[in-house]
Amino acid sequence: MDAAAQYALAYALTTSAGLRGLLTLAVVSVAVHLGVLHPPAAFAWLGSNAVTLALVAVALVEILGDKVPLIDHLFHALQTIVKPAAAAILVGGIVHTQNSPELYGLMALGALNALGVHAASAAARGASTALTGGVANPVISLAEDSMSVTMIAFAFLAPLFAAILAILLSYFIFRAARKIWRHRESAAAELPPGSGAG
Repeated sequence: MDAAAQYALAYALTTSAGLRGLLTLAVVSVAVHLGVLHPPAAFAWLGSNAVTLALVAVALVEILGDKVPLIDHLFHALQTIVKPAAAAILVGGIVHTQNSPELYGLMALGALNALGVHAASAAARGASTALTGGVANPVISLAEDSMSVTMIAFAFLAPLFAAILAILLSYFIFRAARKIWRHRESAAAELPPGSGAG
C-alpha cells in the first residue's frame, strides 16, 4: 500500500472511530490478525489473539450499550477519551514511516479528527434526548452504526474514495448536529417561563 493510500485509509478509519471507536479498532485488529493489513512492527500486537478477542468483545458492548437511553450518555462521556485513543492507535497501525515525530503528529491529528466527529455526535445525542426523552436515541445509534460500517468497508476497498466519503460524512454529522440543536433551542423557547427545556 503506497503512502497516499495509507493516509487515506487512516483518515477514513479515524473518522469512523469518531462514531464507533472500538468497532473500528476491532475490525483493524481482525484485519491484522488475518494478514489483510500489515502494521508497522511497533503495532504488530494489534493482531494478537488476546487483543483481537478483547477488542471484538468490547466493540459488541459499545454497540449494544449505545442503544440504551441514559447508558448511551455514559458511554459517550467515556468515549471522549476512548475514541481519540483508538484513532491514534489506528494511525500508528496503518501509516509506515521511519520519522517518529511525523508519526506522532499524524496520530495526534487522527485523534483530533475522531474527537471532532464524536463531539458533533454527542451534541446531537444530547439534543435528541432533550427533544424526545431518549426515544429517538436508539434510531440515531443505528444510523451511526450504519455510517461507521459503511466507512470501514469503503476504507479497505477503496481508501481514496473513502477519504472523500469521510469528508462528506463529517460535514453531514456536523450539519445534522447543528440542525438538531437549533430545533431543541426553538422548542425550549416555546415553553412557558419556568417550565424548563429538560
